[in-house]
Amino acid sequence: MISRISTQTYINAGIRVLKEEAQALIELIPSINENFAKACKIMQNTQGKVILTGVGKSGHIATKIASTLASTGTQSFFVQAGEAAHGDLGMIGAEDCVIAISNSGEGAELKILIPILKRREIPLIAIVGNVDSSLGNAANVTLSAHVNKEACPLNLAPTSSSTAELAIGDALAVALIEARGFTERDFAMSHPGGALGKRLLVHCQDIMHMGNEIPSVKSNVTIRDALFEMTQKTLGFICIVNDANELVGVYTDGDLRRSLENGATIDSNISDYMCTSIRGIVKPDTLAADALTMMHKLKINSMIVVDDKNHPIGAFNLHDIMKAGII
Repeated sequence: MISRISTQTYINAGIRVLKEEAQALIELIPSINENFAKACKIMQNTQGKVILTGVGKSGHIATKIASTLASTGTQSFFVQAGEAAHGDLGMIGAEDCVIAISNSGEGAELKILIPILKRREIPLIAIVGNVDSSLGNAANVTLSAHVNKEACPLNLAPTSSSTAELAIGDALAVALIEARGFTERDFAMSHPGGALGKRLLVHCQDIMHMGNEIPSVKSNVTIRDALFEMTQKTLGFICIVNDANELVGVYTDGDLRRSLENGATIDSNISDYMCTSIRGIVKPDTLAADALTMMHKLKINSMIVVDDKNHPIGAFNLHDIMKAGII
């Protein structure tokens, strides 16, 4: 059946949902109080893991919050409440704390867990839509995720309520980030495969060509010899070193064109035409992202990696940075 609903009707519905959910979050601000701070302290002082649990849509929210906590320095994972009552409760240790999420606070699966957690003296934090529910009353700390109505026009499907639960979880995670002084590098250690991880964890020594792959010749060879080495190594430049293997110059594809324009031949000595003002030099522990910034600033496509004695120990170009996923 072809829908006859106008485009503007869809747009109006989307705008209404965003406004109603945004308003629901604003109305939650007064509930960020001493109880919120107490929950943060319980989580920060937990020697074990922070366990998230819930059922249905609240369970999906709990999964996301557990993931956010785990990626920002808090050891955390999700346990499905129904499964916990059938054996998975053994995953929760004596040094852990539990965050249970429920809109009604009366879910049978969660109510079964309450006396067991109490008996084991495991701290329980509740994020509930009804703070006077069984779960809300039993928890060590109860955080309100109450909303006056769902964004669903039937006031049935969890929309504003699940957004509220998620926002409270994010607030807890961010408060812990600030309390622990969590840094970008800490974040990158949990995300080594992501773009941020690559920018903060990949160093020049991780992407450079080494050993026989470094284009290098002595300063007493001819341009012909240098071109042969440059062609073999395919990095678009060549390092010129002295007898002590110290970097004394560089010669690029562009230098070849300029050399020929100035009367050089392929049998001319490379030392007469090499560039001695070498700009593209980095140390092996330089972040590849910082090297990329240098390349953009200097308008060059390649870099030479040197040690503390100015010996070339590696080389790479823009293509190597792209392969590493830095850009």
